Amino acid sequence: MTQQQGPRRPGFSTVTPYLIVDNAPALARFVAELFGAEELDRTLDDDGRLRHASFRLGDSMIEMSSARAEWKARPGSLHVYWEDVDGCFRRALELGAESLHEPMTMDYGEYGAALEDPFGNHWYLARYLGD
Repeated sequence: MTQQQGPRRPGFSTVTPYLIVDNAPALARFVAELFGAEELDRTLDDDGRLRHASFRLGDSMIEMSSARAEWKARPGSLHVYWEDVDGCFRRALELGAESLHEPMTMDYGEYGAALEDPFGNHWYLARYLGD
């Protein structure tokens, strides 16, 4: 067994989004299909529900699980820097997301769009344009 080097799991940053939704397997498919996120691990409960999954999306991680009695569904919000905001926005709509606002240039130096996925999470897609 290797010795732990600090409090973080290797490959993870200090803060990692953790989404709890009613249908985590469907959210896992959404994240994998939309962003090409790499699934790192998946653990199921005895009843087959997704207990935990971790995904690598670029240089970041996202974790998720299915809601249960003691862990209620809690939609989250994520800001994702992405090269092709327009293409990602269109693909998200094809995967069942709803537009919160279409891609546009923001006054804070980003080109961005906002979506709500089928699970209630908000995704803010952006490409940095500079100051």
